[in-house]
Amino acid sequence: QVQLVESGGGSVQAGGSLRLSCAASVFTYATNCMGWFRQTPEAEREAVAVTTSFNITTFAQSVKGQFTISRDNAKNTPYLQMNSLKPEDTPMYYCVATPWPCARVSDFRYWGQGTQVTVSS
Repeated sequence: QVQLVESGGGSVQAGGSLRLSCAASVFTYATNCMGWFRQTPEAEREAVAVTTSFNITTFAQSVKGQFTISRDNAKNTPYLQMNSLKPEDTPMYYCVATPWPCARVSDFRYWGQGTQVTVSS
């Protein structure tokens, strides 16, 4: 069974950086999408960044130039480098993965349990 386990969250001061990792087990789809969503209890789920197995990446407009997504295909591990963090970047972050395609949120078949990011002023 596919399992996604996030790590790297924590508490940082505004302007700081965090690097999130997602350990993906039993995920062997050659053509796939992996990435990150975030969500607060008050807001709808937001796609943050997604990368495909054929090296296409997309970012939410709100984080372009601030976050970077990468992946280790040998380990099926996506990373999210978050720089210049602001208090509004505080939500839970979820690792997501699915076989291709991934044109919409509902396409993502597998979700992690989330890792909390807290940015203080």
